[in-house]
Amino acid sequence: MYRFLFSSKWLGYLLLAAIFAAACVFLGRWQMDRRAETLAEINRVVTNYSATPISFDQARDEFSTLDPAKEWTQVELKGTYDPDGQRIVRNRPLNGQPGYEVVVPFRLQSGETVVIDRGWLPIGNKNPGSPDSVPVPPAGPVTAVVRLKHGEPQLDRGAPNGQLASIDLPTYADQLGYPVLTGAYGQLASESPAPADMPFPFPKPATEEGTHLSYSLQWFAFGVLMFVGFGYAARQQARNAAIDAEDVAEGEDGLTDSGSTVHSAAAAARRRPPVARKRKKATAEEEEDALLDAQGY
Repeated sequence: MYRFLFSSKWLGYLLLAAIFAAACVFLGRWQMDRRAETLAEINRVVTNYSATPISFDQARDEFSTLDPAKEWTQVELKGTYDPDGQRIVRNRPLNGQPGYEVVVPFRLQSGETVVIDRGWLPIGNKNPGSPDSVPVPPAGPVTAVVRLKHGEPQLDRGAPNGQLASIDLPTYADQLGYPVLTGAYGQLASESPAPADMPFPFPKPATEEGTHLSYSLQWFAFGVLMFVGFGYAARQQARNAAIDAEDVAEGEDGLTDSGSTVHSAAAAARRRPPVARKRKKATAEEEEDALLDAQGY
């Protein structure tokens, strides 16, 4: 009944179904991988974002090579800002609004220097391509609490003087001309003494999982439904073939029965004796004799 499945047409259908299902599985696994990354990021935020700050001595290795599990860890730094090394980073949207971020070198009491991202500024209305004003960092000794962040990759686009295309720490260090720890930078959480004017603080990262799980389940379901549809189409094809076979068989049986009836009728006609004709002839003679008698012959 299902021998048609081995035809080239149906084998082609099966191949297309397999390719489609494989693509669905790939997309579903991709969504699952994205979900795993999102869950890992949420776990880092929940674990590290509001934890008690650690000292620079405890975090020195992270500023050289940041362990992904230690991202968002709070670190307390003591030192002074270098306002001459301040830069603004271009194309930094926040809550859907275009703007900039302000990065400043921070020289620690130990003599080492790290980079601190002090916050966000909106685009300016007075000078296109730059904020209207950039708050100056506090002068003198400062105690800053920062959250560890990975540096960003270098972008293949330039930036005006005093600006950066991204927080690419090695490129920034080359501009400063003195040693800077480039394994991580600090996103400012607080600083003391607090300045009168400072950039907008960063909001806490989102901790919602998103829709990756539902999307992955949808892709897996699409892959299964493709084979369900293939099986349904094959079943319908088999049923239609069976109905056609029954119709052909009934037609052949009807033709055979009709031929037998004609043959029997013809045979019966050939075997019928001529009794009716003889009886009809005798009756005519009797009627003629009766007519003659009535006339007196």
